[in-house]
Amino acid sequence: MNGLKSSDIIKCTVCARECRLQEGQTGACGARKAEQGSVICANYGRITSLALDPIEKKPLARFLLGSRILSCGSYGCNLRCPFCQNYEISMAGETGVPWREISPEELCKMAMSLRPEGNTGVAFTYNEPLISFEFLLDTAKLLHRDGMKAVLVSNGSVSREIAERVIPEIDAMNIDLKCFSEEGYRMLGGDFQQTLDFIEIAADSRTHLELTTLIVPGLNDTEEMMEAEARWIAAMDPEIPLHVTRCFPRYKVSGRPLETGQIRRLAEVASGFLSTVLIGNC
Repeated sequence: MNGLKSSDIIKCTVCARECRLQEGQTGACGARKAEQGSVICANYGRITSLALDPIEKKPLARFLLGSRILSCGSYGCNLRCPFCQNYEISMAGETGVPWREISPEELCKMAMSLRPEGNTGVAFTYNEPLISFEFLLDTAKLLHRDGMKAVLVSNGSVSREIAERVIPEIDAMNIDLKCFSEEGYRMLGGDFQQTLDFIEIAADSRTHLELTTLIVPGLNDTEEMMEAEARWIAAMDPEIPLHVTRCFPRYKVSGRPLETGQIRRLAEVASGFLSTVLIGNC
């Protein structure tokens, strides 16, 4: 501990990393910071990306089809996926990317102003929204007050306590199930069981749930792993939509993506257990 007393260390309990922080230090996610004896959300309301998207782009295939949603993101993530598709902001910290501060009230007003263009609410996405769950909760409550929807696109890698606080405030979510193995999640800096727990809590709630698996060569591209994943999802509810998506090389991954035929074969395996399997990026 470099000479520090245990009382000088503050533990963050948002995710399985449980970063042990000194005063003023930021956690591995780049967004949570030790300040005045507690861990705060340092990226609260710091928005790096805003876009009005089709709801299908989240991706959500069975929720308010044909509508649009105001998508927003900040910076930071608690995983370290070498294939990250949004690494410019998710792997950035406070000084690594431009941001502007937008309050929950302002974001809700923006969402309301876009109703004539088909907007139905706000999607928390692009980076990992759950590392700034306080901002998500504050905004979701205002959205619901005004009859709008709160959508979450996340890796689902947070503690049960955070899951039980957030999920009741979300109308629809897509959780990225990275792979179906403990070894794979360890490589990405996550906790396999914690993610499964999050998905199970969501499946048992009123929240509309969809899942995505981005198919990455060497991580999750075997038919055996896809069958194990699909069986597990079906045991909860075979009606949960699964998006099987082709990964294009980004961030630290180079080379060619898998052939579309392999993606389709994996989707066929999943379709043996699930009623809705969708193919993406093919």
